Amino acid sequence: MTIPTATWRIQFRNGMTFDRAAGLVPYLKRLGISHLYASPIFTATSGSGHGYDVTDANAIDPAIGGRAGFDRLVRVLKEAGLGLILDIVPNHMAASLENAWWYDVIEHGEKSRYARHFDIDWSRPLTLPCLGDSFEQVLENGDIAVKADPQTGKPALACYESFYPLAPETWQGQETEVLALTDKAEIAALHQRQPWRLTSWRDAASDLSYRRFFEITGLAGVRVEDRAVFDDTHRLILELVHSGAVDGLRVDHVDGLADPKGYLERLRQEAGPACYITVEKILGEGEQLPADWPVSGTTGYEFISSLSDVLVDNSGIASLRRAYEQQVARPVAMENELRAAKVLMADRNFAGEFNRLLHLALAIATQEGMTQSESRLRAALRELLVVFPVYRTYGTAQGLPEADSALLGRVVEAVREGANAPDSQALNFLVDILKGRLSEPAIRDAVTFRLRFQQLTGPLMAKSVEDTLFFRHGMSLALNEVGADPLPRDFSPARFHADMQRRLERQPDGISSTSTHDTKRGEDARARLYALTEAPGLWAGCVARWSQINQHHIVTLDDGPAPEPAVSWMLYQALAGVWPVRLQPDDNAGLNALEGRYIAFVEKALREAKLRTDWGDSNAPYEEVVLNYARQLLAPGARAFLHDFTTSLQPFIRTGLVNGLTQTTLKLTAPGVPDIYQGSERLNFTLVDPDNRREPDFAALERLGEENLSLTPDRDFDGQLKQQVIARLLHLRQQMPTLFSRGEYLPLSASGNRAEKVIAFARVGHEAALLVIAPRLVFDAVNGSDPGHPAGWTQTEIILPERLANRRYRNVLSGETISLVDRLTLTALGNLSPLVLLSDELSGVGINV
Repeated sequence: MTIPTATWRIQFRNGMTFDRAAGLVPYLKRLGISHLYASPIFTATSGSGHGYDVTDANAIDPAIGGRAGFDRLVRVLKEAGLGLILDIVPNHMAASLENAWWYDVIEHGEKSRYARHFDIDWSRPLTLPCLGDSFEQVLENGDIAVKADPQTGKPALACYESFYPLAPETWQGQETEVLALTDKAEIAALHQRQPWRLTSWRDAASDLSYRRFFEITGLAGVRVEDRAVFDDTHRLILELVHSGAVDGLRVDHVDGLADPKGYLERLRQEAGPACYITVEKILGEGEQLPADWPVSGTTGYEFISSLSDVLVDNSGIASLRRAYEQQVARPVAMENELRAAKVLMADRNFAGEFNRLLHLALAIATQEGMTQSESRLRAALRELLVVFPVYRTYGTAQGLPEADSALLGRVVEAVREGANAPDSQALNFLVDILKGRLSEPAIRDAVTFRLRFQQLTGPLMAKSVEDTLFFRHGMSLALNEVGADPLPRDFSPARFHADMQRRLERQPDGISSTSTHDTKRGEDARARLYALTEAPGLWAGCVARWSQINQHHIVTLDDGPAPEPAVSWMLYQALAGVWPVRLQPDDNAGLNALEGRYIAFVEKALREAKLRTDWGDSNAPYEEVVLNYARQLLAPGARAFLHDFTTSLQPFIRTGLVNGLTQTTLKLTAPGVPDIYQGSERLNFTLVDPDNRREPDFAALERLGEENLSLTPDRDFDGQLKQQVIARLLHLRQQMPTLFSRGEYLPLSASGNRAEKVIAFARVGHEAALLVIAPRLVFDAVNGSDPGHPAGWTQTEIILPERLANRRYRNVLSGETISLVDRLTLTALGNLSPLVLLSDELSGVGINV
């Protein structure tokens, strides 16, 4: 297996095609990338902006160049010596009429060849939640009629612009009569004879007959655990792997599958041992990837969480939290807030999935000859789901693995001891189901319950934390990231070191990410916002002052002020994170360009919070007032605020630039395969999707040259230094792959008056060693409140263990050589650039860009 030394994630669609990507290959080679890492390329719904709504898993999307364009890209990659990793989507496909399999299921119902390809409950008609109201009301409005499908000529139920095929037995032999139907009662009767039902989209959360991807009814779950379904959905994928066109696979949302381990074992067997495979998997606090999965690791969200241990000032986070609580005028107990979000998800957003589990449990009780109170069983099931601390367990038809059984035991104990402890008998019964401690007749349903339970805990956790709680409470938006723990904790470099040592042991070849198409903000926005923990009082004072300046834009509505204090705090912090480095308050064009992106984020944030408005039940008066407030922040008439904001933001901007370079250096030298998300090799200040999926300025990226690396990080206003550091270190990784993939990770200790201001470690291999020392917590040094900082660094040292001492080292970034005895004095850290020192054994190796 060829392990990538570095990947570069590219987002196809939205103008990016295979031929355009091929044009970037010379640049990627110069940058030092080993593998292009592609978003899904298979045929998706018309106009798809991401490709995860696949309509044909065995065809390459013509919208991005089709098979011919793909082959051209592969040829260019191979000629340049680069590999290709594909993002594949085994969990779901588009529930769209454009999907031939889904169309066939609609037309033929349970008799369709593909009826078992999708995870559909065939005890009832297939629900198609496409209406804006009830079927009866839409029919009464005249928006449903019987017409010939313009594509097939067959009779169909036409609704708006869509044509739903009628089951052949309901029209064959009487086509003329069916097409002539105009009476609403007759159309309703025809609808009732179909194997499907048109329903309101509002009913999907509580009444859906198929498993969906999270809350997205347009994505139907696929039963890839079935061998025939696996074969049908992976035919082209495996062909591309076996032909050598594709070197690796990234498995999207592996936790959505009924049996992730079983799927991965089959994928490994079919793809072969040489295929590099990673999985998109969120690891909870202290959780590790199952050791028996035949993959190289995850896609790296946990690495982002580890970085926060380096860049968050633990001594300031409590002050920032107090300032936030003062802003919102109440203490915030995140444990309670998390519970409230999970209860909301269980009771409302996933009501259908929850009720299916409940009814299955009641049916099992009947099979067992037991009497179970539905209300008590409901309370026990809800509590079990709400208290569950990780995405899921990995039980199969054979039962729960030992580790998961132990985890379930701890969860149950927490449920029993909690303030909302349910009926003990009902809870015990659910545990018996999950562990399969039932009579033989009930085992089959118990297995179904176990699998469905595991497929619900993940979406419930994700939507509760990432897409609810993180939009409700923005004390520190830098910490509100995919894969992050929402509960308060301590931050320390020691935790980072421990994480990296585990990473080297558990998944040395997993991907290390800092930005993705799903992160809540770009890596440099996050790096900037970490700095708030270093100056919480300054930030709180800024928010108070800005709130006062813009007080006249606050409107009191029937349900309270808009925006409320928590939202105001979020608005200013989000704006601080996305603010372009060089944007000035009198740059109207720049402000207008930022406004569109910012307003789209604010609308999404308000709806995701699900407090005073929601996607399903929007509060237009509230939204308009808050959006107007946000617009006014960037309006030409807001000169007083804009001048104050721009001036006040400068210390955070400067600190963020240093943080960003430290973050990048750690990613490129710590265990794992670094991924560069398109455009992030320069500065990435994006907001949540779709903003983070915008096309970067490729022309600017390609201007990669041999610029002088002496530029200090706090003046790297266009990301030039960041890009150069990436290029130098990626080429070093290519020349010394074993050092980075298997070299020991050795934490190093600093002493002196700035010992807490550095993070230091070594990567030690058989032939060479690499010392990595990077600045942290530099707010005071960058902004002049830590006078004489070059001299201060001369009093800070890294003590070298014996095997790293008495060597000659070369600075990989500057080219300078130094001889070290038993310590490294950090004079060179005075300009706040990281130090990356390669030991003398291989110090003569040329690092070319």
